[in-house]
Parts: sequence; structure tokens; C-alpha cells
Amino acid sequence: MRELSKMLLFILVYLACYFVPWESAVIRRSGLEAFMMLQEYAREHVLTCLIPAFFIAGAISVFVSQASVLKYFGATANKFLSYSVASVSGTVLAVCSCTVLPLFAGIFTRGAGIGPATAFLYSGPAINVLAIVLTARILGWELGLARAIGAVVFAVVTGLLMALVFRHDDLNRTAGQIYVPDEDDRGRSLLQDGLYMLTMVLVLVFAAFARPSADDHGIWSVLFGAKWYITAMLLVLLGVMLKAWFTRDELTNWVGSTWVFMKQILPLLAGGVLVAGFLLGRPGHEALIPERYIQTLVGGNSLWANLFAAVSGAVMYFATLTEVPILQGLIGAGMGKGPALSLLLAGPALSLPNMLVIAGIMGAKKTAVFVVIIVALSTLAGMVYGTLMG
Repeated sequence: MRELSKMLLFILVYLACYFVPWESAVIRRSGLEAFMMLQEYAREHVLTCLIPAFFIAGAISVFVSQASVLKYFGATANKFLSYSVASVSGTVLAVCSCTVLPLFAGIFTRGAGIGPATAFLYSGPAINVLAIVLTARILGWELGLARAIGAVVFAVVTGLLMALVFRHDDLNRTAGQIYVPDEDDRGRSLLQDGLYMLTMVLVLVFAAFARPSADDHGIWSVLFGAKWYITAMLLVLLGVMLKAWFTRDELTNWVGSTWVFMKQILPLLAGGVLVAGFLLGRPGHEALIPERYIQTLVGGNSLWANLFAAVSGAVMYFATLTEVPILQGLIGAGMGKGPALSLLLAGPALSLPNMLVIAGIMGAKKTAVFVVIIVALSTLAGMVYGTLMG
């Protein structure tokens, strides 16, 4: 399958080289916009935002025990804890909608209730640390915060609604215990792990600290002026922690896990940026698709605009993080703030391939209800956000 994908990619590149009419002024402008947008990402977002976020994701995957998370989905687990853990488990266990599917299949077939299981299914790809950080960095902290809060709330509400609708099915299922591996004893306290993670998060915050507006002469200007000094001190502190608290094998695994994330995500992100730039351009720079089309479909904050954005996001497949440059282009072309959030909340958690796999696990009826709930919640959240931010 992998070799077939490579062959298809080669064929597509060849066809593009052969047939794309580069003599057209619009096509040439769109091509230039694609690479200008890629350059913007390389200069402004990779070193100060993505690289620290990759190291955080690598640390989570290596040092946070999956067993400690999955054990809360068993049939005898406390319901409050089940939903609480499920709603934030995406920060620990999954990076995209592909990764979460086998985990969901495992916990659902082994006895997890439909509520916690579907809360986990939504949370996995929706509460992606990398995606939320990139959203806040590029599209604004307001949209990043709304995405994070909306994803957590949606996970719980979706799980509760699924449990309510299919409560009789849940009672008839055989209650089983989920097998999870034993938790590793890593020789560090929870406080030490927490301080290590917090230090990396602070490195990300200060390294990516944006320049405040010209009218702002308060604390934000002071922090911006000192950002690199603070970042340097945090890096020294991080180095001391790594030397004192971690073994060489653990550090090797951490770097290896980070590199795996980078290999998987950076090529997809670069491709997504190029496609978004070619089709939509940077904000204020029109490319292949005229801005009036975007404004007609998803401009403003109407019910139709939010519903269209939510359904489009649910049907389309977004490789990890590619929804951010696509939305950057759409917003620049006139997309409303509400529809932007609708797409962000529905898109990463759903896609047509994703729906087909879910249907094979829990049935077409449950899958249809799951999709309708997410689309409806995304539409409603978009309308509320668009009204508040309008």
C-alpha cells in the first residue's frame, strides 16, 4: 500500500508538471502564493512554535503512561472519572483520527461503555496539543482557546448523549475488563514529571510570544522584550532536569519519539501549506479561488454558513495540522469566525474514511448518531462564537 501511494504521488506530480498552465497569470500568482505561504511558516512558526511542540508531544508519548489513562474506561470504573479522563485523553494518546481508531476499537470491544468510549473517540484527534498550539499561534489565541474548550466540552457532551440514546444497548452488552499493560516505574515523582512538562510548555510560550501591538506599553511589552532571556533560562533549567532525573535510554527514546512525529507531520504540513497557498493565498492576497466564492459559502455567521463549514469539515480528511493553513487561507478570503470554529471542531475528529471504520466497530446507527451530534454541536458552537466575537 505504501509503494502504491508513492507511485500515485509520482503520477500526480508528473501530471501537474505536464498539464498545469503556468503561462496563465492567475496560475503563476497562485504558485507564488503557495511558496510565499510556505516561507512564512518556515520563518515565523517552525523554530519557535512547532519544534518545541514536537518535543512536548514526544515527551507525552514516552513519559506519560497509556496504561494509567486506559484503565479508567473499564466497565467498573467511576463514571465521573471515565468522562473526565476521556475528555482530555487526546493530549496523551492520539495525534490524529487514524491513531485513535484502533485504541477505540480495543476499549469498546472489551467492555467500555458507549459514553466514555465515544468521548474518547472524539477527544483523541480533537484535543491535539500540536494542533491547538498552532491554531493559537497562527489564527489567534481566541480561536485556539475556543477550540481547546470546545473540544473538551464536546467530548463530554457527545459521550453523555450517546450513553443516553443507547442506554439499553449498553445494559445488554457483556461487561468486560479492559486489558492494559502494567505501569512502568520510572523512578521519578509525579511532581518531577509535572515540573519537566511545565518547563517545556513555558519554553514554547515564551519562544512563540508574539509582538504586542504598538499601543500596548504594559506587561506584554516587557515580557516580549525579555522573551529570549527567559527562554534561555528555561532551557538551562530544562537541561539540569534532564541531566538529574532521566536516564540516557529515556532521553534517547524521547528524541526518537519526537523525530517520529516530525517525520510524520512536517511533510504533510508542508504539503497542506502549499495546497492552501495555491488555492486560497495568504490573507489579503488572492490566489486561484476568488474571495467572493468563500464569502458566499462561509462568510458571516448564518446558520447555513456554520452548518456548511461543520458538514464540510466532517466529510473532508485533514492530515494532522493541515486544517490550520487551510483555515488561514479561508479566513483571509472572507470566512467568518463562527464557521472557522465549526470546521475546527468537526474536521479533525471526523472524515469519510474515519466514519467507515467506526461503523464497522459499533454499527451504522451509532455512527450516524455520533456524526449528527458532532455536526450539530459544531454548528451551534460556531454560531455562539461568531456572535460573541462579531
